[in-house]
Amino acid sequence: MTRARPRREIADRGGRERVVRPYALTAGRTKPSGSRIDVIALVCATRAYDSGPGGYADADPEIGHEHLRLLRFCRRPVPVADLATTLDLPLGVVRILISDLREHGLVTIAQPAPAGLTDVRVLKEVADALRRL
Repeated sequence: MTRARPRREIADRGGRERVVRPYALTAGRTKPSGSRIDVIALVCATRAYDSGPGGYADADPEIGHEHLRLLRFCRRPVPVADLATTLDLPLGVVRILISDLREHGLVTIAQPAPAGLTDVRVLKEVADALRRL
């Protein structure tokens, strides 16, 4: 029987694998700052990812390794759910990382348009019509 591999593993100096817990990636935060980030919202980097001197990491010490990984995948608009899957991170963690990047002006977030069915009268009419069926 094979053991399931932990979600996030990073080799330490001895070459051994250690698990990085989600709360460590978010500095213990459980909710993103700012406005809500929908699971189908499109995230796009505001400029090309640059790992060299003068890149994102040099510009702000708060931008960590996971933030940089996320930025690599945001060269074109990508849904939040796809980022979570690609990075193999929990959705809540990805939302927090995205909110950090939004605060630093490194990403734009295009929220989905509301469905438009917020008129209570219309909803009651639809419910009544369904009951008559």
